[in-house]
Amino acid sequence: MSTSRRVLLGAALAGAAGVAADLATATSAHAASWQQKWAPSASGDGLGAFETIEDDRADSHPAGQPHIYATGDNWRFNMHMNDRDTSTDRQRQEVTGLRTSGSSYLRWTEGQTWRVTYSMYIPSSLKATTSFTHIMQMKQPGSGTSPIVVQSLRRVNGGQTIELKLFEEDILVGRTSLDPLHDRWTDVDFQIKVGNGSAGSVRWILKSGGSTVIDASKTGVDTFLADRVRPKWGIYRSLGDTSGSLQDTYLLLTGLRGYQLV
Repeated sequence: MSTSRRVLLGAALAGAAGVAADLATATSAHAASWQQKWAPSASGDGLGAFETIEDDRADSHPAGQPHIYATGDNWRFNMHMNDRDTSTDRQRQEVTGLRTSGSSYLRWTEGQTWRVTYSMYIPSSLKATTSFTHIMQMKQPGSGTSPIVVQSLRRVNGGQTIELKLFEEDILVGRTSLDPLHDRWTDVDFQIKVGNGSAGSVRWILKSGGSTVIDASKTGVDTFLADRVRPKWGIYRSLGDTSGSLQDTYLLLTGLRGYQLV
């Protein structure tokens, strides 16, 4: 074999080896994938889809109970003006956690990455407020713990918005107008890496009518307090609103799914 052919063959073999190494690296880098861990249905599982139910826990409005229930393929959260939480300056109708059987539920712990997807229907009667109105929270279970992440309806310069924030550090992940999302279904894709200090991250995607409304993320943030992280959905709002936005209302959720990156 001539010297030139040996050089060409060597280069080809080296190139092939390089491509193989690149493929191996790419395969390794993308080996992790989302695995579905939770797929309840409102019609089949009802409120058994959740770890706990916080329906008028102060028993403030017996005539309005149940405030949380399954109807068809949806979970419905009703809020009336005379509903009160155990702290009477606020209202709360929420569910928590991802139940997988009568005796077990998913635990989101430090170092893990989780994702929940679902569709929500926000009627025009569920308005943004000058004080807090949360419709999704990530929290450490237990009384007296602060939220970690909140998806909220907030008045900003008089306008109605929906936003996602890291609560303790008051870090805004993203914010967009609420008005175009009223009286229609909006798809939510929320992802969280549970990490202490600067080891956490979140991503928040809203889609409506097949179009992406917002796709925002934050890395290097604190998403862990202690024990574990547990999602909450429903309506949790302050009575301190000064915009006149509070009224009887409701929230619908459907298609809840939970995934772990493994």
